[in-house]
Amino acid sequence: MLNTVADLMTADPFAVSLKASLKDAHDLMREKNIRHIPVIDEQGILQGMLTQKIMIAKVMGIMATYGANALERKEKYTVVEDIMATDFASIQPNQSLAEVAEFFVSNRHGCMPVVDENNKLLGILTSSDFVRLAAALLS
Repeated sequence: MLNTVADLMTADPFAVSLKASLKDAHDLMREKNIRHIPVIDEQGILQGMLTQKIMIAKVMGIMATYGANALERKEKYTVVEDIMATDFASIQPNQSLAEVAEFFVSNRHGCMPVVDENNKLLGILTSSDFVRLAAALLS
């Protein structure tokens, strides 16, 4: 039976560094079909989150300001650290899934990074993980 975050999370998720470009993050999202990317420092400490929503807003802003032809060039010179979200909740692997599910529902989060007591990134838990769990329980 799945009881804790560690039981359901994706361990060692794709992540980008603080100095990665928006283009790097955009390419990673496209290639891996993911919507949330943790942003970490050189020691693997979680510093921020880059979401599809943030990325779309930035890309649309670039296109509106500079035009579609400038998108790739501008993405290369936009640093993830400058656009990432820093106000987000994180969870620990030993937390109960019931508690975290309630938080997801109440706060409409799409994902939550999973960290240890030193804020080192261990994994990620997404709303899609809960949907897959529900589907498995219903079949």
